[in-house]
Amino acid sequence: MNDLAITAALLAALLLILGSGVWVGLSLTGVAWMAVTLFSSRPAGDAMAVTVWGSSSSWTLTALPLFIWMGEILFRTRLSQDMFKGLAPWVQGLPGRLLHTNVIGCTIFAAVSGSSAATCATIGKMTLPELTRRGYPEHMVVGTLAGASTLGLLIPPSIIMIVYGVAAEVSISKLFIAGVFPGLLLAALFSGYIIFWALRHPEQVPAADGKTTFRQKIASSRSLIPVVLLIAAVLGSIYSGVATATEAAAVGVVGSLVLSTLQGSMNWATFRDALMGATRLYCMIALILAGAAFLTLAMGYVGLPRHLAEWIGTLGLSRAQLIVALAVFFIILGCFLDGISMVVLTMGVLMPTVQAAGIDPIWFGIFVVLVVEMAQITPPVGFNLFVLQGMTGRQLTWIAKVTMPMFFLMCAAVALIYVFPGIVTWLPQKMAN
Repeated sequence: MNDLAITAALLAALLLILGSGVWVGLSLTGVAWMAVTLFSSRPAGDAMAVTVWGSSSSWTLTALPLFIWMGEILFRTRLSQDMFKGLAPWVQGLPGRLLHTNVIGCTIFAAVSGSSAATCATIGKMTLPELTRRGYPEHMVVGTLAGASTLGLLIPPSIIMIVYGVAAEVSISKLFIAGVFPGLLLAALFSGYIIFWALRHPEQVPAADGKTTFRQKIASSRSLIPVVLLIAAVLGSIYSGVATATEAAAVGVVGSLVLSTLQGSMNWATFRDALMGATRLYCMIALILAGAAFLTLAMGYVGLPRHLAEWIGTLGLSRAQLIVALAVFFIILGCFLDGISMVVLTMGVLMPTVQAAGIDPIWFGIFVVLVVEMAQITPPVGFNLFVLQGMTGRQLTWIAKVTMPMFFLMCAAVALIYVFPGIVTWLPQKMAN
């Protein structure tokens, strides 16, 4: 068999196993085992043991379960619920009024969560019933929440940035810093869309609750102080160089435990549920990462990365054409795989090509996260769509339809960071100096 036939056979085997409902991590491991056994002289058991242990024992990866645990604690305590009370008075005067709480709430919670699904569920738990009760159009409430909750992947700390950093061997702290401006840019685009819609449809925007004085707004904002302090402790320790991403994650866990205890919303049941929720999610991600590491090794034996790089080289694509092709590739892949699986499956193959094209790996990491964000709201495997379907009872197709404007805004954000790469690279370079 030639290399192309081998690659096609392995890809068909992977799709067949995934389609049968086997866990993603086990599917990747199974296909890698077949590749090493059939097309390599190295014992498959030895290769798997070394690779799985190496991927699982990475010190850098320690930040992942800690950030997940911090998000789980906040999801289950009153800290997140108090955010709506603190935000609402400040957005009453903007066109679109309380719809902006979706965007601002997701932006704030993303800075202490790292998970898109957790951000969607947490903010949705607050805003969906409240905005619906006040008479805001359901399609705008659901659409803006679905789009804004993807900021959980882009605004640091981000679970998928940690996964990309480990897979691509890139500094996670620099990735975190690079994600700040693109995250704020995307939040501004979402809020801008709400303002545009509200100015076009003023009759659909409910009246303001009543005039509040500046002093009343400040008083309402007191409930935001704990979350803001936690964000400052986590991100400030990273940006100042005092702590690594892993150490900052530990600070975040301790801070969230202390704040929720002082607030009175932490008890044994909440602690246990948060810890078990984080353990389950991390075990799923760790299994996928281990399987992907083994598959990457197997693909190296087959020669897929080298052949793919050579094939792309023969196409004569410019850098812009390569970026467009990769964006389309990831969007299509996102219709069938979750974001973490997409990253760990493709980085081993794509990074040599990306580096050969002279693309900054930090910039490429933010590009990948942005495109993976799109996958969170594209059917049939858009995680945020599933979360919202469970919360609203609406059909998946309806949710995907009302989310489409947010998808196009993300496309605009990708175009902007390509035309103006400094949006991504300026802050990491500034911090390095």
